[in-house]
Amino acid sequence: MKQLYLKYKPHYQTNLKLAIPVVISQLGYTLVHTADSVIVGHFAGTIPLAAVSLVNSVFTVVLVIGIGISYGLTPLIAQENGRKQYDECGKLLSNSLLINIITGIILYLSVYYGSLLIIDHLNQSAEVIKQAKPYLNLLGFSIIPLLIFMTFKQFAEGLGFTKQAMMISLWGNLLNICLGIIFVKGFFGIAPMGVRGVGWSTLIDRSIMGVVMAIYVLRSKYFRLYLKSFTIQSLDMIRSMRILKIGTPVALQYAFEVSAFSAAAILIGTIGAVEQAAHQVAINLASMTYMMASGISAAATIKAGNSFGRKDFLQLRLSAISSYHIVLAFMSITALVFMIFNQYLPYIYTSDHAVIIIAAQLLIIAGLFQLFDGAQVVGLGVLRGMGDVNIPTIITFLAYWIVGLPIGYYLGIVLKLGASGIWYGLTLGLLVSAGLLFIRFYYFSKKLT
Repeated sequence: MKQLYLKYKPHYQTNLKLAIPVVISQLGYTLVHTADSVIVGHFAGTIPLAAVSLVNSVFTVVLVIGIGISYGLTPLIAQENGRKQYDECGKLLSNSLLINIITGIILYLSVYYGSLLIIDHLNQSAEVIKQAKPYLNLLGFSIIPLLIFMTFKQFAEGLGFTKQAMMISLWGNLLNICLGIIFVKGFFGIAPMGVRGVGWSTLIDRSIMGVVMAIYVLRSKYFRLYLKSFTIQSLDMIRSMRILKIGTPVALQYAFEVSAFSAAAILIGTIGAVEQAAHQVAINLASMTYMMASGISAAATIKAGNSFGRKDFLQLRLSAISSYHIVLAFMSITALVFMIFNQYLPYIYTSDHAVIIIAAQLLIIAGLFQLFDGAQVVGLGVLRGMGDVNIPTIITFLAYWIVGLPIGYYLGIVLKLGASGIWYGLTLGLLVSAGLLFIRFYYFSKKLT
């Protein structure tokens, strides 16, 4: 063990230095929805909490498609920076900004004209549907400023600047919580808005974050060398296609996983509102640890992209394996936390005893799938940095939609194991994804070295 530690020690240090700010920044996306759930659960009740669960299940698919598209910029920036092609970085930023704004508009229109109609036909409680619709519309519009924020965030992180987005995310989340409480409960003369209140707080928060992140990148001395080519004349189809060739498969990877969990939430909603609220509590907690792991994955993408650009394939492999070690150690700790405190963690969200009992059972299962979830997201990140995105996309589809969700449906609905049965199926899907992605990385990196 000591020899193993000494072999990877330099990579542990550099990866953690890069990853920790990204972890905190990534956690911000989940904390927005977590804050919404906590505020609504305590100030509005179980039915509004179920409405938040339903909306987050539908909207998260839209969210990760947008975020996935924006991720197409990071490995390209890391690779070009590794090659010292600074002008190319600015040109890629110009194209990414246009792509992300267009993507945000398209996604909002899909929510407005698609999801708001589909939600009526998901066999959910009428009271839940009534409260869900205005919240979904506001969240849908917030994707546009969020993707502007993501454009400049991914550019800065691709160059190794990770702390600034972290600080903006932290302050943004604090603002979101304060506004959410004010709007939901109704303070300072504002009429109580219920679920709509957290929708407005999220929209305002993401708009401010987008503006602040853009100002930071465009005015910082650290990026002047790269931004000389950040002009409208740099827009061209070739660079846009380079971004989309990575971003689109990444969006599909996230969409396949998240849509499987969203479909699971809808299936659980057909069992009952209490089960759906319990699922929301457990999945929120699991999502926080997942987003932390995805921060480690993002750092692995940057390191892999830099090494790949320099054609230093041995360092790429060592750095990637150290990222696997870090995420497995981290997820082992969170798994123990979930298992030991499963009876207490749900109280963060609700005081409804019926919801707490079911959520506590789901957290035991969540503790198990933490390891598989962390391993698969790091595998995706490393392969993304190497420019390998198509085969991993197929793997994620097979793992979640061919294995995980059908088995979850069979166990939960057919065999009547309820929400726990559906979660068992999802756990199996994560195991398949983690295993196949590691095999893909192992043999792909072996060929390079």
